[in-house]
Amino acid sequence: MDRAAVPDNTPEATSSTEQFAAAIHEAEGWAAAAQEARRRLEALDGATVAISQELSLERVLQIIVDSVRPLVGARYAALGIPDERGAMERFITSGLSEGRRVAIGHPPRGRGLLALSVQQSESVRIEDIAADPRSVGFPPEHPPMRTFLSVPVKVEGRAIGNLYLTDRLDGQPFDEDDEWLVESFARHAGLAIHNARMHEELRQLAVLQERERIAQDLHDGSIQSLYAVSLALEDTEELMAIDLEQATDRIDRAIESIHGTIQEIREFIMGLDPDARTAVDLLSGLAALTDEFERSTLIEVELSSDPDVPLDADESLQLIQLTREAMSNVARHAEATKVLVNVEDRRELLRLSIIDDGRGFDTTKAQRPGHHGLTNMNARAESLGGSLAIDSNDDGTRVVFEMPRGESGGAKESST
Repeated sequence: MDRAAVPDNTPEATSSTEQFAAAIHEAEGWAAAAQEARRRLEALDGATVAISQELSLERVLQIIVDSVRPLVGARYAALGIPDERGAMERFITSGLSEGRRVAIGHPPRGRGLLALSVQQSESVRIEDIAADPRSVGFPPEHPPMRTFLSVPVKVEGRAIGNLYLTDRLDGQPFDEDDEWLVESFARHAGLAIHNARMHEELRQLAVLQERERIAQDLHDGSIQSLYAVSLALEDTEELMAIDLEQATDRIDRAIESIHGTIQEIREFIMGLDPDARTAVDLLSGLAALTDEFERSTLIEVELSSDPDVPLDADESLQLIQLTREAMSNVARHAEATKVLVNVEDRRELLRLSIIDDGRGFDTTKAQRPGHHGLTNMNARAESLGGSLAIDSNDDGTRVVFEMPRGESGGAKESST
């Protein structure tokens, strides 16, 4: 009989077979672990991409808590953000139904294990919440929870909140791998929260700036027009006793001006004329402004200008509004009889002058509360990259705006 055909049942052969089988089993275990690690890393990458693409703070917070839960297979997750005193300011959850959240009632105030996580500012793992002496229990209608993992969310080394996870779906307690994975995610979460907050602050700043612009435009335009009308109507009652025809004409002009102002406000608010800004021409705009001013105040206005002043629509609009503000100040305070508006355009400099012969004022005194005329004029001058100079004395007031021009701007070069 061939010896090779006889099974080798020696202890040595049995031991080798068992070792070989154990090696295969171990290799399979390592492969499964590697596959699970790869799955987790891919999930981590997907979760970090999801939160990095969102700029709304509310959405970011919810996406963070919804993304961290499947990373470690947790049944419930939450993101707690404490206030300066450590009390829970915001508490966003994942895994709880809306009905359950409503039944639970008030969000946690940051006591017990939640307070511990905030105070320690480091990761905490607990296998049995109920057995931990630091736990304060759960309110009625709260689902039972056993295992617990808390990881701080930090920005520039400072904890701004905590991620809380409870009850792995496989019934096992959270382990070191879970903790490492959530800590990695928390670093990205902190950056996402920081970016969303910065975006919201910038957006709020933009809103405030837009409100300031709207207030300035209304003050420089519609409000000044209405104020001019009120000045024109102040002595109308006395004028009716002297010259009824002139008083009636003044009232008719005031009504016409009010209707025009109403239309301006309507277009401003509703955006009914979105192309109006692009249609602004400096000289025609100044002509309309001075004509309205002369009719409303009965103050003589002389407008002079170099021809073909090359300005874009926004520059023209700003200069018209600046002129409106200066002339409104004349109407309110100067008791003038004549105003000169002059535009000089040279190759390297644009100069706008508004000169009146009225009662001057002290330019060094601060403006009274509620009066923004000079402030608005200076703001417009700065926005155009120019400068504003105001000289006032007993002979009148001279407002001069100057704006540097490029070599291609202003009037054409002389051929002489």
